[in-house]
Amino acid sequence: MTIPDRFPAVLVAAAMGVYLLIVVGATTSLTEAATACAGWPACGDGTALPTESDGWIALGHRLLAVVVGALVALSAALAWRDGASRRIRAALTGALLVYPAQAGVGALVAVGGLPAALGSVHLLLGVAIFAAVLAGLAWWLEAETGDPDDAPVDFESGTDDLPPVEDAPEPDVPTATVPRLRATAAAYFRLMKPRLMWLLCLVAAAAMALAGGRGFTPPVVAATLVGGALSIGASGTFNHVLERDVDKRMQRTNDRPLATDLVPVPNALAFGGLLTVVSLGLFWTVNPLTAALGLVAIVFYSVVYTLILKPNTVQNTVIGGAAGALPALIGWAAVTGEVGGGGLLLALVIFLWTPAHFYNLALAYKDDYERGGFPMMPVVRGETTTRRHIVWYLGATLVAAVALAAVAEPLGALYAVVGVAVGAVFLWYVVRLHYEQTEAAAFRAFHASNAYLGLLLFAVVFDALVV
Repeated sequence: MTIPDRFPAVLVAAAMGVYLLIVVGATTSLTEAATACAGWPACGDGTALPTESDGWIALGHRLLAVVVGALVALSAALAWRDGASRRIRAALTGALLVYPAQAGVGALVAVGGLPAALGSVHLLLGVAIFAAVLAGLAWWLEAETGDPDDAPVDFESGTDDLPPVEDAPEPDVPTATVPRLRATAAAYFRLMKPRLMWLLCLVAAAAMALAGGRGFTPPVVAATLVGGALSIGASGTFNHVLERDVDKRMQRTNDRPLATDLVPVPNALAFGGLLTVVSLGLFWTVNPLTAALGLVAIVFYSVVYTLILKPNTVQNTVIGGAAGALPALIGWAAVTGEVGGGGLLLALVIFLWTPAHFYNLALAYKDDYERGGFPMMPVVRGETTTRRHIVWYLGATLVAAVALAAVAEPLGALYAVVGVAVGAVFLWYVVRLHYEQTEAAAFRAFHASNAYLGLLLFAVVFDALVV
């Protein structure tokens, strides 16, 4: 698919170029490289070439800054030439004006004209430039592709006006003995929502790898990951129980185990209870704090999200992101016995990523969620607003990933490259979603969000344990 105008493509390139400079600058690799090229704009007296490989990294960063600066300037010029709105012109002009100041602070730090501690100012100015360019992109996409009248005005959450169960499509459930036994066995596995397990366990693994130290031992890792998988299974099972009536009315969920009566409710409750006991028992062998956080995670998803947030507020996905963020705290606590800054920052990345991820699915299943009576963002606020929020939350996720890189010392070049490369793919699919506005485009953006987080977490683990 070709974007019908070049402006958003230039904005994406400028935004991700600025982001590349920020995230590389936040990693330890560039911090170490800067000492090998202390001059400006080149090394030594300002004209010498580097004599060490680390120096070439620093020099490459400065040369890239020139290219990115040209992209920011081009973005501002196109905004004025194409008659973009006042706020878009203001955002991009502001980014262009701040860019030399940001580069100047970096130069002064490099030659020793400013204390090294002021390097954080250099980083914060970069974040401000990135935010301004991303804001220009979001506003342009909304102006070009949005429909201000697509927001429903009469939606009411709840189940009073849902279609009768008999009007829902009938799932295909086997009736023969052997096939039904196989389907029942598979149903118990589906109750645990296994698709969520790999990613949430990877979150916990990344947190443990970041924390490191003497607490990072094979028994602790095994108990935490197995306990985490079972706690996710318990949460999923209770979610199936509590949503079984609504599941029967929705096309995407009417084949779930309890909606098809493959698993009786008492059996599902017993199964969920067993998973809870075993998972908390494993967590307890690690330390009491890990067990307490595991219990909070199960209760939050099963009760707070499922019963309170999801059916009653349009912010269900945003607040509910805490459920996905808790494995980061669990993993950190398992290794350290406390809730530390690195775990909190990783949890923040997951929390902000969740709306950028799930809103794509909500767009794809908008009609189904409306049929189920859930006040998801596209149902209540409309598709234009939802697409705008995806851009904002994606940008916030990328900034949180920079903060994690700046604080977590083991993270370096691999984390930077993966974060920028896959983040750019994610952003581009979101731009395509704005223009295409199809179910297929929403699913592509959804899968791109999964790829972004999964590969970023793998990079965290690899950087922390191998590099």
